[in-house]
Amino acid sequence: MDPYLDILGKRIRAKRRALGMSQEGLAHEAGLDRSYVGRIERGEHNPTFTVLVKLCRAMKCDVAALAHGIPRG
Repeated sequence: MDPYLDILGKRIRAKRRALGMSQEGLAHEAGLDRSYVGRIERGEHNPTFTVLVKLCRAMKCDVAALAHGIPRG
């Protein structure tokens, strides 16, 4: 598993939970499949920039906020 994808997935999950959203609710708002959101949150899938934008718009946050502080390789 890629550690960067794991960190990103955990941040997405934390933001979603802080907003009181379910995976299903986030997926619906972002126009994505719930199982796909689950795979992203578990770090199993590398989302495209477009998917990250959709997730962030659904959670009303900035893409940069999710990536801020991730160690550089």
